[in-house]
Amino acid sequence: MAVTIERSGGGVVCERCVIADRAVARMKGLLGRAALPRGEGLLLRPASSIHMWFMRFPIDAVFLDEELRVVRVVRDLLPWRIAAKRGARAVLELPAGEIERRGVREGDQLRLVERPG
Repeated sequence: MAVTIERSGGGVVCERCVIADRAVARMKGLLGRAALPRGEGLLLRPASSIHMWFMRFPIDAVFLDEELRVVRVVRDLLPWRIAAKRGARAVLELPAGEIERRGVREGDQLRLVERPG
């Protein structure tokens, strides 16, 4: 299932975000992909940490609490690294540079919007 993720006050954070809410989908994540195009993302839930083992490209990671409030942002997370936030309930993985480009900040409230069609 793909959704759009918006900031509650307005503004799109991710146009096409796939939700990985099953164990196999979360374990696979972005593995095997050569890149993550602009406007796309992956929402892992539940999750409070991610690893970049065997990844081929950097990403931005947005850690979210149970209400989808941003509790940590990690820019340009490189392959073979890990990132975590105690208490996070989900992680939004975006193409590297999107956090800055979209102006995502700690404390932002996000919401999921179903995509038509």
